[in-house]
Amino acid sequence: MPSVVLKICLVLVILTVVLTTSAVAQAGAPSAQDRLAKLEKDVAQAQSSGDNAWMLTSSALVLMMTGPGLALFYGGLVRKKNVLGTMMHSFALMAIVTVLWAIVGYSLCFASGTRFIGGLGHVFLRGVGAAPDADYAATIPQQSFMVFQLMFAIITPALITGAFAERMKFSAMVLFMVLWSIIVYDPMAHMVWGKGGLLNASLGGRFPTLDFAGGTVVHITSGVSALVCALYLGKRLGYPKEQILPHSVVLSFIGACLLWVGWFGFNAGSALASGGLATSAFVATHFAAAAAVFGWALAEWVRNGKPSALGAISGAVAGLVAITPASGFVGPMSALVIGFLAGAFCYLMVAKVKAAFGYDDSLDAFGVHGAGGTIGALLTGVFAVSAVNPVFKDNAGNPTAVGLIEGNAHQLLNQVVGVVIAWVLAIVGTLIILKIVDVVIGLRVAPEHEVQGLDLSQHGEEGYNLEF
Repeated sequence: MPSVVLKICLVLVILTVVLTTSAVAQAGAPSAQDRLAKLEKDVAQAQSSGDNAWMLTSSALVLMMTGPGLALFYGGLVRKKNVLGTMMHSFALMAIVTVLWAIVGYSLCFASGTRFIGGLGHVFLRGVGAAPDADYAATIPQQSFMVFQLMFAIITPALITGAFAERMKFSAMVLFMVLWSIIVYDPMAHMVWGKGGLLNASLGGRFPTLDFAGGTVVHITSGVSALVCALYLGKRLGYPKEQILPHSVVLSFIGACLLWVGWFGFNAGSALASGGLATSAFVATHFAAAAAVFGWALAEWVRNGKPSALGAISGAVAGLVAITPASGFVGPMSALVIGFLAGAFCYLMVAKVKAAFGYDDSLDAFGVHGAGGTIGALLTGVFAVSAVNPVFKDNAGNPTAVGLIEGNAHQLLNQVVGVVIAWVLAIVGTLIILKIVDVVIGLRVAPEHEVQGLDLSQHGEEGYNLEF
């Protein structure tokens, strides 16, 4: 009998241990709802990491467009006595604009303010850290968004330097670009991309202008300002009587290739995420550049009897400029059309219009960027479609027509408004700044320094020392 009781007690003890262990295990196991919440958090973290990696890569690609891309492209187009001075423009702006951006530039562009200029909420990058700003990019740190936009602020004034190459003082260039960044670039960037900006298509703009990556903000402002600079400074000594040729198309060729590759970060990066819209912008960018090579080369072939290497690379840049505002709104076939038209149009601006009016836009900054940005901004209003980017929605949240080919003719008017504002701001702002700089320190180098070359007269060194 005692043995039976002992066995029963032993069984009861074992059952108690088993049941207690099972209850503890069940109490510690996450519920289905908890597991689902954790999965959603992990997915969101993975998306944020992927988007952030793409944005940092894009930032590096856009910086590469200025140095070495634009520096080589412009450096090869000038005479050898000015190669370092010309390349120094791009390199110096990489430093100057970065400091200015950290102090006040980012705030004037992207902090909440008026319809025309941002406020001072982000001065000295106050409040710009790891947390996203959902109004701009919900899946990446605001600091990543800030540094990406910085690269645009760097290359935009660098494009202007092509118009006054070989004749402006370096000190004048520095002061001019500081003032231009604040007076022209920052207001235009805020109006198009900033919260509540007058032209912002997605954040409550009065005239919603489609500009995915900078047709108005970057190319029209820089190109038109370049024309104003060329007219204000006057022609280089000997132009156009003396033939002034590029000293190395090879350097320019390498620079153009770097610009083409970097432009994928410029346009596809403007999706601010690594999803399908980035892919669409990437494809449109490449297709437009390729078609523009055909457009420019064909026009040049018909006029001159042969296509040139310089013409081919200039055409590629023209196509990249024109597709910039449209890249996130149009499909591949429309990108081909935009690129081809831009290539042919910009060739005519450089080969015919410049000669007819006689202005000395040294490296054709206006003929490519001003003209290409203008035609690209207008064609965006024609070819934009909701299937690529449903930027406009009705009250129920359903996508509505975006461009003219979908039946939204009013969008073309919005594009015209954006283009006109960019032209007026660039012309008026640049004229005022040029006058100020001219009075304070003078704009143009002395004639003997221009003959000597800016490498020696402005920097005390030469790009090529063939004695060693």
